[in-house]
Amino acid sequence: NGRLNNEQSNKRKMPMPKILKLDEIKRLIDIPQLIREIETGFVLYSEHKVVVPPVGFLHFDQPPGDVHIKYGFVTGDDFYVLKMASGFYNNPDLGLPVSDGLLLVFSQKTGQLKLILLDECWLTDMRTAAAGAVAAKHLAPNNVHHIGIVGTGVQARLQLELLWDVVDCKSCLIWGRDSTKVQHLIEDLRATESVQAWGLEIEATKALDDLVSRCNLIVTTTSAKSPRNRAAQVQKGTHITAMGSDDHGKQELEAELLAKADLVVADSVSQCVDHGECFGAVQGKHIEEGSILELGHVIKNPAIGRTSEDQITVVDLTGVAIQDIQIAKMVDR
Repeated sequence: NGRLNNEQSNKRKMPMPKILKLDEIKRLIDIPQLIREIETGFVLYSEHKVVVPPVGFLHFDQPPGDVHIKYGFVTGDDFYVLKMASGFYNNPDLGLPVSDGLLLVFSQKTGQLKLILLDECWLTDMRTAAAGAVAAKHLAPNNVHHIGIVGTGVQARLQLELLWDVVDCKSCLIWGRDSTKVQHLIEDLRATESVQAWGLEIEATKALDDLVSRCNLIVTTTSAKSPRNRAAQVQKGTHITAMGSDDHGKQELEAELLAKADLVVADSVSQCVDHGECFGAVQGKHIEEGSILELGHVIKNPAIGRTSEDQITVVDLTGVAIQDIQIAKMVDR
């Protein structure tokens, strides 16, 4: 009984986890530093210094939605992180945002919950956009004459905004299925301080093939389940970052496009061949799994990345828990 009372007394003395809400979290994230932290994380992942179990998925039909559960830790680090992020696609009809989520930060030494980040999926959005910036930094051509953004959602905006830190370009084309949403996105972007400081000219295009044929840095940000971006339209020297296929059944690029590419790079080869753009290309024998490079290796060894302005490069981003770990640690500092 004495030991039990001591254990209960010790439990009562354990401090409560710190809780941060979205406004507090936003003040703690510096964009250039975030890009560097995500870059470092990809290298750690490819060097097998990170433990990242397979992604957990929950799917809902009525109403349509999905939940992604990602978790892991850097070996020898202070913390491990669990992240849940959801998307419920009828929410705008209810006046609610599509996405929600949180991150939990635990001590690696005691298992104690140290920090609860009620980020409403903002940290997931930011680390995803930062991964796109890292991909462009290391694989886009030196001379980007037009940026192409495919999609009109949150990632379409954030991917473009974070490219400001890594790409010198003054022209952007945007395509989306809903022309009204395209115009709203363009108006929103033109009103942001970063785009104004950038001096970026943004225009809409009604034809996706027009965007693909004119732009040599393309970011696809949709949840498409059938490919819209055709291999035949891609010009020499183009870099494509595909970040929409983060779940089974999604596909934005024709498998033939990956076959046409000089380099196919994945944030995680194992994840991308399971549920990324690489899945269809490998299953259809358009490319071999062994030919896919991992982004962390390209960052660490640029000689295996883009070596010519004429090369076509594709980066398949499915989202890896190391990104959540890195951005959570930024908030905890």
